[in-house]
Amino acid sequence: MPTSIDLPKTYLVTPEPSADQPLTAFIEQLERALDNGVRLVQLRAKTLATPQYVELSRLALTVCRRYEARLLLNASIDIAQAVGSDGIHLTSTRLMACTARPLPADWLVSAACHDAAQVLHANRIGVDLLTISPVLPTATHTTATPLGWPRFRELAALAEVPVFALGGMSMETLDQARDAGAHGIAAIRALWGKGAH
Repeated sequence: MPTSIDLPKTYLVTPEPSADQPLTAFIEQLERALDNGVRLVQLRAKTLATPQYVELSRLALTVCRRYEARLLLNASIDIAQAVGSDGIHLTSTRLMACTARPLPADWLVSAACHDAAQVLHANRIGVDLLTISPVLPTATHTTATPLGWPRFRELAALAEVPVFALGGMSMETLDQARDAGAHGIAAIRALWGKGAH
């Protein structure tokens, strides 16, 4: 299992901020997750307009810094560089559009993979970590067909970097994920507000 960089066993993907919730409430929830041990965060907020996302990113980065946690933005490179985050997360579409690693080596690049072609492309462009999903049925992507552990194991074996299992994960599935070749688990609901312990 590749471990070229020091990564925690859990990777929080934030839920979409609620339209009727102030950004400060979202940040308070993030702080609870960090307080519970989360040290790697992907800020995913596709419903926010760019100015709001930038504002939320800056707030999230401030609280992540207090906990020595790393923040990856599910956003453009321009936004990540403007905010000064620790790196970016590439959706599978953005991953496949990249012909080379999109950021220098001192930034983290994470990528979402769902099949072998995407894992191999992630290897080719030199990402630092990737998620493979959905492993199990998940409430956030109800129409996606789960890969299951045998297929996850095959895809994880192709990766040249640490892999996080995503989709239906919880602290209870961490050992199973690691047995199948994962470095750890990525999750939304299992880690949001609960943390990594």
